[in-house]
Amino acid sequence: MERVLLYNIEGDKRVRLLLAARRCGLAAVVVPPERQTLPLGALLGAEGFEALPEGEGFSGEMLVMERLCSPFLDAIRAAGAPVALKAVVTEQNLAWSGARLYRELSAEHEAMQSFREKKRPPRHPKR
Repeated sequence: MERVLLYNIEGDKRVRLLLAARRCGLAAVVVPPERQTLPLGALLGAEGFEALPEGEGFSGEMLVMERLCSPFLDAIRAAGAPVALKAVVTEQNLAWSGARLYRELSAEHEAMQSFREKKRPPRHPKR
């Protein structure tokens, strides 16, 4: 069964995401703060990945899918449970800790937000 890792998602949003995952046939894994520094491969039980911590944890929300699952993304929207930082496990990031992936996604998210702000036409006051 494919899995989705939930980092720092609490309360009603967590419940809605867990239900959406179940409806899509995904196993949802809530990653506790003390495991945020472990490689994704270790969390997912991939061979050759040791559970050695790397760096510090983080406090923001993040969702990591073992494989891209469009129905799950649709279910997240339908459930009204948006998570800004989402990723799919790849060969490149399998060795990364959740904390490292969070830093990378945060930087990309900020860059995209900045780009959108620059492309937005200036607002003119109504006359």
